This record gives sequence, C-alpha cells and structure tokens, in this order.
Amino acid sequence: MAWARLASRCRLRRAAAAASAVGRGPRAPPAPPPLPQAGHAALAEPPLRRVLRLPQLHSAAAASSAPHARLRGDRWQRLGPARRWLASDASAAPAGEAAELVEVPLAQTGEGIAECELLRWFVAEGDQVDEFQPLCEVQSDKATIEITSRFKGKVHQIHFGPGDIVKVGETLLKMIVGDSQIVSPDSIFPSADKSLGVESAVPSSEGNVPSGTLSTPAVRHLAKQYGLNINEIVGTGKDGRVLKEDVLNYAVNKGLCEEQSSSLEENIGQVELPEEKKSLSDMHLYEDKKILLRGYQRAMVKSMSLAAKVPHFHYLEEINCDSLVQLKTRFQNENKDNTIKHTFLPFLIKSLSMALSKYPMLNSSFIEETNEVVLKGSHNIGIAMATAHGLVVPNIKKVQSLSILEITKELVRLHEMASHNRLSTADIEGGTITLSNIGAIGGKFGSPLLNLPEVAIIALGRIQKLPRFDDDENVYSSSIINVTVGADHRVVDGAMVARFCNEWKGLVEKPELLLLHMR
Repeated sequence: MAWARLASRCRLRRAAAAASAVGRGPRAPPAPPPLPQAGHAALAEPPLRRVLRLPQLHSAAAASSAPHARLRGDRWQRLGPARRWLASDASAAPAGEAAELVEVPLAQTGEGIAECELLRWFVAEGDQVDEFQPLCEVQSDKATIEITSRFKGKVHQIHFGPGDIVKVGETLLKMIVGDSQIVSPDSIFPSADKSLGVESAVPSSEGNVPSGTLSTPAVRHLAKQYGLNINEIVGTGKDGRVLKEDVLNYAVNKGLCEEQSSSLEENIGQVELPEEKKSLSDMHLYEDKKILLRGYQRAMVKSMSLAAKVPHFHYLEEINCDSLVQLKTRFQNENKDNTIKHTFLPFLIKSLSMALSKYPMLNSSFIEETNEVVLKGSHNIGIAMATAHGLVVPNIKKVQSLSILEITKELVRLHEMASHNRLSTADIEGGTITLSNIGAIGGKFGSPLLNLPEVAIIALGRIQKLPRFDDDENVYSSSIINVTVGADHRVVDGAMVARFCNEWKGLVEKPELLLLHMR
C-alpha cells in the first residue's frame, strides 16, 4: 500500500506541474527533463528493485545518451554540486603535456661499485639528445663505461666536470624532457618511469629554459675546490653566466686566495726573489704535490691491501725455452698475416692451461667465510698489463677451448682496449689465475701478490741467453726464463706447486707435447 501511495503522489505532482506551466505561458523556464522510461517501469516492480538512488539514476541515464548529457549539464550546472560534476566531466578537454626537468643519476655500474671517475662528456649544456645517445664516459675500479641517455630531450645543466669523483646515485646532469621546452611547476613530483628524482623549475623570461646559475663544469669544479657555493657568485658573463674570473675574484674577497698582478703572471719566470735569488718558476720545482689515486690505481690499493693479509709463499723455477724459441721463429717465418705477430706468451698461456687441467686446485678461489674452495670450470687466465691509466688485469676466457692463434688474437684485442682505456667489465671480471709478464719490461725475477679471490699468480721474467752444462759437463748457451709462482698457503702447499711447475715446464721445454692434448 505504501508503494501505491508513493506512485499516486508522483502522478499528482507531475499533473500539477504541467497545469502550472500552461497557466504561466511560454516565458516560464523549462522544467528539468523527465526521468527515463526505465525509471517509471521501476516504480511498479517489487521492492527489491528500489536500491538505486535518484542521483545515480540520473547519472546512468546521462551516460546512455551523450547529447542529452551535455544539455542536462548546461542546465544542471546552476542547480547543485551533485549535477555540476557530470557537466565538468563531460566538457573536460585533455591539456597539453608540459616538459619535465629530469635528473639523470649515475646508476650502479657493477657489483660493489660505489663511485666512478668522470672521464669526459660527449654532450654540452643546451645540446639536443636522442634516446640511447652516449652522454659521458666514467671509469670505475674495474672498467670504463659509457653512460647513455634514457630519454630524448635537451641538456639543461651538467653537474660534474672531467676528473670529478661521482658517487652512485648522484645526479650527473639535468635534462628537459617533453615536447615543450617550458617546464611546468607540476614537474616537481617524480615520474615513476623517468627518473629517480625531479626538480621543480619556473620558466625563464625567454620561456625556453629553466632558471638557475649558468656555468661550465670546469668553473663549478673550481668553485668546489675553494669550498664556494656557486649560486652565491654573481656572474659577469652572457646571461649572467659565472666565469672563472668571477670565482677567483669572489675567492679573493673571501680571503681564500691572494690576488696576482698581470705583470707578475707575464714575467713569472724572470722575477727574482730578493733573498734566495731564485725565480718563482724554480721555487715551484721543490713544492710537494698531492695526487689523488683514481680508476685502476684505486682498485690496486684495495686488492693489494686485501692480498697483504693472505699468507703467501713463492716457488721459483727456471725453464729452458730453446725449443720454444725455434718453434716461435718458424711460426713467424710462415706467417702471412701482417696483423698478427707471434710471441712467446700465447704458447706459455696454452701450456699453462693444460697443466691446470691436471692440477685444478691452482685454478680455484677460496671462500674464507665458509672455508670452501671453488674449483673453476673455465681457465680464464688473466694477463697483467701496465697502462698509462694504471695496472689492469683483463683475462682470456676459456683458454682450454682456444687454439694458440685464437689466444694470440685475443691478446692483441685486450692490449689494444687496455691502451685506450676501453676495457669492459666482462674483460676484467671472472679471472681464475693471473700471469704477470714482468720480463716484457726487463725484469728477471718477481714476487707477485695474489689477485684475490684467486689462489695462484705467476710472474714471468725475460728470456735470456745463459751458460749451462750438459751431461758431459760441456758448456753451452741456453734460452732460460725464470718463473715465480705465488700461492695462497691456506689452499695449496709447496709440493703441489712443485709438481704443477714440473708439468708446465715439461710442456714448455717440449712444445710438441702440446699436440697430444689439443682438441
């Protein structure tokens, strides 16, 4: 009965509203649009159908007809907030996407790498950068790496200069990413798929670059050396750019350095000091200098500090290389490839690999925490190379599967990459034993330290002609090389190293035996 009375009241109200509209004439404002027919049918259904409230019913009806929704929206916008939402939603237009100021940090370049040295930049401030374009080159303790761009945009600001040490996670540079060159203030919020952090910026008066202190990485590095905040320095260059002179003048005003006259700089080599009667240039020759160790030198500090804690022992042996010298000479005479030069080292590497197959304990690594020895399946023999950038030890992978010619070519490649500081992490990591060819420089003996976690390292002296006695005590000349094996006494003992050296010595002195083990 209650539902019947409710339906009757609704019909009476509609009839009264229609009569009132007829009485007022055509100037009366239009009534709200009637409910859809589905609403009338719902009133006559059982009570279980009455759970849909009136505002939801209006929304559902509006969604069923787009033109009707716009008309209702124009009218409902004056009637209440519940209907204003529908009008706003229907009339919203997608806004143009503003550019973002994106920070490009130094990512993790390898396991255990906490910082890198910045070697050089491939881009400058204001350059347009494409996706995957190289940005800069950095050097870690293990390798030289190129940092590429993840985005397409414009370089806004470079934070570090060549020679600076950058920690993992620090911002290398900032880029303007997006179709527009105007950075929206809303870009202060980080983008989950673009950067680790985004800095807010306000468009400049030109409307194309964000505001900030303009300066080159070298000038910022100079300010950092004096401990100055470059944002506090007033620039005298174009567009307020901070120049080197601005930094020096600011440092003089702060009392951090003394001002030098131009005449003194021009005649610095001829100015006589009144007491010592020496020129200023001569005085600089006796000054102490501090040099920061970087790159491979920093890696050597770490590795040798660890190696000094390991109990070493050294075993010295000499090997007759007469047959090896003759074999190498024949190979070189028959060589028709001008890009390949045969040396003794590939023969020594291949024979070493064959000896390791019989004594795998010397091709292992030691896990001190668990007292376990890992016998390595691959013979990744490292070759210590002295370069202008420091000592580096790349390794030849899986020597047991390579021919002597393939080892020769890989040696040439690694030496070329090392001399140009282009070795990759894969070239350096994964070594199982190391050869140090000190004889290439001129030494006879060496006492090498372990390249942890390896358990053995071998130093090779130079091959030299020495007098020796035969079985009849006759003197003859022989080509002799001295080898010194350094080993981890926690893993191997002297007897094992002696037997290993005898095996290796036999293969070097009779290189034809290599053919018996070739695959």
